[in-house]
Amino acid sequence: MVRMSLFSRNSDLPGLTATLRDLSLGAKRAKKLSQGDIALVDAPDMGRAFAQQLADAQPAAVINMAQFTTGAMPNVGPQILLDAGVTLVEGVGESIRDHAKDGKKVRLTEDGQLFLGERSIASGAVVTPESAEASFTDAQQTLVDHMEAFFGNTIQFLHSESPLLIDGLGIPDTGVNFADRKVLVLSPGQGHRDQLKRLRNFIREYEPVLIGVDGAADTLVESGYTPDLIVGDPSNIGNDALRSGAKVVLPAGPDGHAPGLERIQDLGIGAMTFPAASDSATDLALLLADYHQASTIVAAGSKLDLSEIFAGASYATPSALLTRTKLGSKLIDGDTVANLYTVNRSGGASGWIWALLGILVAIAVILAIAGLSGNGAFVDNLIDTWNNIAVEFQGLFK
Repeated sequence: MVRMSLFSRNSDLPGLTATLRDLSLGAKRAKKLSQGDIALVDAPDMGRAFAQQLADAQPAAVINMAQFTTGAMPNVGPQILLDAGVTLVEGVGESIRDHAKDGKKVRLTEDGQLFLGERSIASGAVVTPESAEASFTDAQQTLVDHMEAFFGNTIQFLHSESPLLIDGLGIPDTGVNFADRKVLVLSPGQGHRDQLKRLRNFIREYEPVLIGVDGAADTLVESGYTPDLIVGDPSNIGNDALRSGAKVVLPAGPDGHAPGLERIQDLGIGAMTFPAASDSATDLALLLADYHQASTIVAAGSKLDLSEIFAGASYATPSALLTRTKLGSKLIDGDTVANLYTVNRSGGASGWIWALLGILVAIAVILAIAGLSGNGAFVDNLIDTWNNIAVEFQGLFK
């Protein structure tokens, strides 16, 4: 009854009329949300924290460009908002941004239609307590089925690849010196170019071994770096990277066949193979750096966490999980390292302070030299020096 009453306030027209607040760029923007607003979000599988933040702001409705529950994993976000009396509409799509701007008055109808004035700009499905409960139950079963299959495959992979994971059997000797050095493994995942830019200070300070995985080798070269090692299928890598002088490692199947070997031969470039059951060049690059005693391995463009395993991401494989488990504390995510080099405002202010201090020290040195020059007293020498400088400047403007 509380939710349905929302559709009769603020307008003579049927539906709920309120200010639209676009929070789709992140949960932090929920701070601008006021009681009675309509929140626009892009939050597939909305979690508890974001949902509670929204509920505390007491919006009239939350419109999700995505699905509140995709079915990949059970989440309680929708139930939290529904319990707070918030109307939920999902699946309106990203095109809503082309028609509705932050701060505009919009009208939401009971069947999930969104109007700007008299013009319909989007529509979605209204989420009910019953549909939210059904989606949660289905997602629970999907997760159980997926994880049973995943860990079954993990056990199989461990059986076949234990010599590689435990003793490094099959890992080639590349001729690159890894021992006690830091290594950056750049993979062609989403946002890897931006990560590389943010890691430039890390690269400048530590001069790590640079490993380009598949197409990320091209990114290194295009960004002005020379990779020490390239791991991947040459079919996906440009000539400039392959001819950059980097050592090239070709992932190969257990039978030794390496895709792309013909291209390497045509280019006249030497290469070595890395036979393994894993078809992930990133995993092989990580294992290679670890086996050759790298002190720290920074992985950029290949983020992996439990939510991605739950969601069944294509790169969240048993190989990826076991590889990262083997590397342990030696492995650091690229974003974590980049954040350590982020200069905040206070850091920028301290830079100006140091610059000002440097200027003051320089002035003090100049005064000391001027005061000690000549045969008179310190003050007399300083006055004579100043008079000489003044005479010189006067001569310049005559």
